[in-house]
Amino acid sequence: MARVAIVTGSSSGIGEGIARALAADGFHVVVTSATSVDAGERLAAELPGASYVRADIADPIDAVRLVETAVERYGRLDLLVNNAGVARPVPHPDLDAITADDWHRILGVNVVGTWQVSVAAVKVMEPGSQIVNITSVGGSRPLGSSIPYSVSKAALDHLTRLLAKAVGPDVRVNAIAPGPVETRLTSGSLGPRAARTAAMTPLGRLGQPADVAAMVLALTKVPFVTGEVIHVDGGINLITHVDQPRDDR
Repeated sequence: MARVAIVTGSSSGIGEGIARALAADGFHVVVTSATSVDAGERLAAELPGASYVRADIADPIDAVRLVETAVERYGRLDLLVNNAGVARPVPHPDLDAITADDWHRILGVNVVGTWQVSVAAVKVMEPGSQIVNITSVGGSRPLGSSIPYSVSKAALDHLTRLLAKAVGPDVRVNAIAPGPVETRLTSGSLGPRAARTAAMTPLGRLGQPADVAAMVLALTKVPFVTGEVIHVDGGINLITHVDQPRDDR
């Protein structure tokens, strides 16, 4: 029987790359997004055995419905990739530009939403299943598109460890922390700094969605890893000073 995966925030960018890689590896993929419904439906139509569900993971009802719909359609859930996230680019020194609404929105999706889908998923997952959270190098370094965004990713890193301890041995929980990744959405914000950022990266280039997707696939094949936050950033976390583009990773 084919394995089944939910990839949140998968209508474009990193999530789309992960969905495509999983489908190529034989997974039935549930593509999902809160917006960009047309793009999500088109992607699902391209992938063998895939389907689309519109869901806003910050809504507790939608979070549960997403998991229930996946199980109703496919009879099981083997992998949850928590990729959905929101950001509002604000330079870190501009403290007055951040509002309480920014904090509530970013934490509500990136942390609470991830929690809600994960709890719903664990309830239906069989032993050997797993959760992969997509975090950011900004969760461990003073980088990222805004302070609330980076704080949300630091929280998600620790949530990964706490969940791994709480739900093992039946379900494994790991995280992938990308550095700057080139996507259609980030091409504008990367802008003229892209070449400079790539040059200071030990591997000499920016990330691609396929790089993150490759690590998701690797984690599905290594059964003795849980509670880890794995950097997929070309080594940029090793650099003492990074003039990072204001992207969403």
